[in-house]
Amino acid sequence: MGLPSIQQAFDLAIQHHQAGRLREAEPLYRQILAQQPEHAGALQCLGLLAAQGGRADVAVNLIRRALALEPNNYKSHYNLGNALREQGQMDQAIAAYRQALSLQPNFPEALINLGTSLKATGHLNEAIATFGQAIAISPGFPEAHNNLGLALRDKGQMDQAVAAFGQAIALRPNYADAYNNLGFTLHGKGQLDEAIAACRQAMALKPNNAEAHSNVILFMHYHPGCDAPAIAQEQRRWNQRHAAPLQKYIQIHANDRNPDRRLRIGYVSADFCRHASAYFLVPLLEHHDPQQVELFCYAQNVRSDEITRRLQPRFAAWRSTVGRSDEQMAQQIRADEIDILVDLKLHTGNNRLLVFARKPAPVQVCWLGYPGSTGLTTIDYRLSDPYLDPFDTAQGRPPGMDESLYSEQTIRLPDCFWCYDPLDGQETPVNPLPALASGRVTFGCLNNFCKINEGILALWASVLRQVANSRLLLLAGEGDHRQRTLDWMAKQGVDPARVEFVTRQSRREYLELYHRIDVGLDSFPYNGHTTSLDSFWMGVPVVTLVGQTAVSRAGWCQLSNLGLANLAGQTPEQFVRIAVDLAHDLPRLQELRATLRPRMKASPLMDASRFARNVEAAYRQMWRKWTSASTVKPCAT
Repeated sequence: MGLPSIQQAFDLAIQHHQAGRLREAEPLYRQILAQQPEHAGALQCLGLLAAQGGRADVAVNLIRRALALEPNNYKSHYNLGNALREQGQMDQAIAAYRQALSLQPNFPEALINLGTSLKATGHLNEAIATFGQAIAISPGFPEAHNNLGLALRDKGQMDQAVAAFGQAIALRPNYADAYNNLGFTLHGKGQLDEAIAACRQAMALKPNNAEAHSNVILFMHYHPGCDAPAIAQEQRRWNQRHAAPLQKYIQIHANDRNPDRRLRIGYVSADFCRHASAYFLVPLLEHHDPQQVELFCYAQNVRSDEITRRLQPRFAAWRSTVGRSDEQMAQQIRADEIDILVDLKLHTGNNRLLVFARKPAPVQVCWLGYPGSTGLTTIDYRLSDPYLDPFDTAQGRPPGMDESLYSEQTIRLPDCFWCYDPLDGQETPVNPLPALASGRVTFGCLNNFCKINEGILALWASVLRQVANSRLLLLAGEGDHRQRTLDWMAKQGVDPARVEFVTRQSRREYLELYHRIDVGLDSFPYNGHTTSLDSFWMGVPVVTLVGQTAVSRAGWCQLSNLGLANLAGQTPEQFVRIAVDLAHDLPRLQELRATLRPRMKASPLMDASRFARNVEAAYRQMWRKWTSASTVKPCAT
């Protein structure tokens, strides 16, 4: 092939590539490189093909070879940044985008991807400024407004985030991702009806949008008007729409069926880092018995930190799944011969449920994201406990609780769903009861504001009216949802001056907020989970209201394991009475503040060895059931 024919071949390959005919483009690029190995254009384009095919490692190598030949090609730096970002190499991606921008400052796409990488690494102020630059260059670029909204949301500037998503939608009315992001932001402001409507609009625009559909399911758990049957019905729809079509990819599992051998356990999450999940993953993973289980990690982490580094040695293999397709990830799990695959996300953000839809492991389990169900027929079990899901007997099961609403079989751990480590290295001290110094009782709820609704505000208002001069401390990002709360409390006869808001803070500063709280008030129907355990750790008792869904029974579970079930109200009236009586009994509050942390340390809630043995026993039970099956076949469609 002479030089003119190389150029002709390259032009033809570009035409195929731009038209989406990747199978026609790739052999042409390879032919060019066979004749001219230092053809920078072919190297870069072949790298783009690799990236489009989910082979980011190959893409990085090829694009770097192209850059060695043409170091001032700003598009190559940009494409390198994209491939590195797909690998989760955020710091290197940021450097590549900065290099591209140094060569071509008016490059909005590079600014957007730089901002996205800065956001992923926690540099929110710089990300917001970078998106602002992109908008200044190209104000009609909807992606810039959408990504600005994401950064503003993470910053806690909720109203500004809503406005940014609204601008993105105004520029592109069929922008499904912007509707989904708008929905998640409205959910954070406690506007659940509007949040669900926005995500349903995203689904209408993009019917295969599994993420938006997962968000609808998640938001329904917070909504006081959505009961368990409604949630289960939506989960079945999710399974039918997104998961069931993938069952054709299920393969026969050839795992060694020895019931007593050491098991290969795969954990799947995006939260192997400083995240609420870490307070439960660390104690379990650090206390697994290596004689019983060999651990594999499938990490969707876009960032790493000290928790990541602490957890990595616990795994025989650490697989980054960033940039990996669902099928590629399923292939890796099959290649690793995983016996039991554990989903730690359910329908929370960045889940990989479509991997589980392919059933890459013979036994699949969900746990931790929240104590509920996925709706997937390919997930065999869900972990729970006797409090979240009482045994199905006439005496033990509350009216309305129906385990048939779960697609998975429930395995109840003997004590509790959670085992907690505060990851509070210096043990933030418990202070004396604040009411003794202030002369007034301060109630508090530091749960995510999405858990706050008018029904629970009415109960809290009733408590405040009956405890003279008391105060209420709430966690909420900036936005008009704060004023709505104050207006609602005023309608309930509570002076808004008695309600104070605080924003999200560092772990240490957040724990120290409990130094200001005498009594915790739980949310409903979605109780505090991690937040309540944090509260107990800091000596602050939490009064809860027991419901009929698993997420509304977390307080009951935790208090029962602490020997404080009398702080759980079975009715709204009991909830109010317990909180009021506790606020009027300062000696009891003093005693609880002094003893809650020791109670926790002595309870199953912090007995990591016991919890790990219980989980391993559950895994062994599941495994033996699979090995005893008479036939081995793919899941039926």
